[in-house]
Amino acid sequence: MAAVTSPETTPQPRVYFQTPPGTEEEVPQKQGRVTVKYDRKELRRRLNLEEWIVSQLMNLYDCEEDEVPELEIDVDELLDLPSDVERAIRVKMLLVDCYKPNDDFIAALLEKVRGMQKLNTPQKKGELTP
Repeated sequence: MAAVTSPETTPQPRVYFQTPPGTEEEVPQKQGRVTVKYDRKELRRRLNLEEWIVSQLMNLYDCEEDEVPELEIDVDELLDLPSDVERAIRVKMLLVDCYKPNDDFIAALLEKVRGMQKLNTPQKKGELTP
């Protein structure tokens, strides 16, 4: 029988497996946990890029961080596009309301995006990539 409990020593829920009462043999409790590992270096690069984008947008729109327009500059979407020309067109479309020159921002963004990897959920051992 499995029972979900949350021991006071750790904040994460845990699953304990026990044998039903009345069985001849007692089996020690086993603990199950699932973890997912991401490429920390790539995550750090992505975070640094997002912080840089926010600071650049603050300059382009002459505003504070909480006043920056809701723009969805999706790095994975940019990486899916086949060329820098198409990436530049996509970013320019997103910046349609920006009245300051933004060509330098776009060129710098594309330079930073170049060589990055898409962030996908890591695959389990034995899974095949499509």
